[in-house]
Amino acid sequence: VIEDEVESNTDVIEDEVENNPVLIEETKDMDWKDIELFDVLESETFKVSDFAGTPILIESFAVWCPTCTKQQKIFKDFIEQDTTGVIHVSLDTDPNEDKQQVIDHALSNGFNWHYSISPIELTQKLIDIYGVGVVNAPSVPVILVCEDLSERLLESGLKSVAELKEEIANGCN
Repeated sequence: VIEDEVESNTDVIEDEVENNPVLIEETKDMDWKDIELFDVLESETFKVSDFAGTPILIESFAVWCPTCTKQQKIFKDFIEQDTTGVIHVSLDTDPNEDKQQVIDHALSNGFNWHYSISPIELTQKLIDIYGVGVVNAPSVPVILVCEDLSERLLESGLKSVAELKEEIANGCN
């Protein structure tokens, strides 16, 4: 069932990409970390590259995904314990979800970091780099972006606070 959902969402993404070649052309040569995102909680735009010099954890999620919510609760614990200022971004990659659903999800769970709906061109770039698993919400995909903006996809599955800290300490190389 989960694989069917991912395949269905991937088909929607591919249809949107094919039907909007202008967006793809504009961002074709752009690094995905330079694509503008809209923080639905702060009503501000940002780019992942804006946070160069600080580790960033980017979680691909969907509001319907209970495993994603579990990972976000771990992120919340991490943030409460963290003194190093790691940036957290939750990136909704489900093309069937909207801004209000993401806001309601974050607020109802007491989550207060960067939340954005992934622009279709960003989702496609992530799929091109990491494969369709990067949008498989139940596998809780997390990308670590290091201080120098190098990056790597962490192993799938829930990650504890200790595991996240270890991944950050290990860096991207």
